[in-house]
Amino acid sequence: MTVLGLPLGVLAFIALAGLGVGGVLYALFFTSIENEQKTAKRLSSIKSQSTDSATRRAVHDRAAEGAKRKKQIQDSLSEIDERNKGRTKDATNPSLKRMLQQAGLKVELRTFYMYSVVCGVVVTLFALVMGVSPLFLIGVFFAGAFGLPRWAVSFLRKRRMKAFLEEFPNAIDVIVRAIKSGLPLNDGLRLIASEAREPVKSEFRHIVEAQQLGLSTPDACGRMYATMPLPEANFFAIVIQIQAKAGGNLAEALGNLSRVLRDRKKMKAKVNAMSMEAKASAAIIASLPFIVTFLVYLTSPEYIMLLFTTNTGYLILGASGVWMSIGVFVMRQMINFEV
Repeated sequence: MTVLGLPLGVLAFIALAGLGVGGVLYALFFTSIENEQKTAKRLSSIKSQSTDSATRRAVHDRAAEGAKRKKQIQDSLSEIDERNKGRTKDATNPSLKRMLQQAGLKVELRTFYMYSVVCGVVVTLFALVMGVSPLFLIGVFFAGAFGLPRWAVSFLRKRRMKAFLEEFPNAIDVIVRAIKSGLPLNDGLRLIASEAREPVKSEFRHIVEAQQLGLSTPDACGRMYATMPLPEANFFAIVIQIQAKAGGNLAEALGNLSRVLRDRKKMKAKVNAMSMEAKASAAIIASLPFIVTFLVYLTSPEYIMLLFTTNTGYLILGASGVWMSIGVFVMRQMINFEV
């Protein structure tokens, strides 16, 4: 029998010869093929291990960096807290010189004392003309020389702080926009020092002047709390100091601070609105003695004038003034909410 013109035996011989040659070649190259497969498998395992090691190393580095940054922030906060202890004490119980600075008055202590003595003399003369007994003129003089001027300074100080809080969030927003536009922080501070409204303009001018004298930006910003003893000014200084030591996105941090300040302002307005009824009641109660005295004077002047023409009346007026002052102080503390 023939297939394709060849005898069947020849075809069988060729097939057997091919199988034999293939077996010999497989036997010869089996070891090298197996070694190549093992090598490829080993390389792939090494690559996967190196990739896993790199991933673990990256995760570890990120965790270490986060822990380091957290420690830097904690150290910065501890240092700032130590620095602010003395500043807080000075802010809660400032000296007369510091109060004049915080009120924005460029007056020396000697000049202020001279004005106080003049004020005391004027008030004493006015009381003498009104017929006050000479026994009480010394008290009137001390009230006019030491009480009235300090009250005026305290009033101007509070009014200046209130004006600062109104403008301060807007100033921070301007600094944020300046930083986002590519300007450095110092240029933003100079912009506020030249374009903002008072008293923010004066406070930032002090910061720029301190920088020109050689102080760093965080230290210069930290000095603002001495002349403007408000938590908002302290927050601003803390943000600048932390960013200078630990880094971070300053524009985002200042933007968050601006939002917090505006939320505090809204909360204060809400608290004032809710406590307005209590304040009105306290004002009415405090004004009742004066209203009753005036009405009695209109109806029976001889009856009420005994309080202003006799020593017993002066004693009654003094004791009543003391007790009324205590009552007003207690009511004020009851309706004075801090946010």
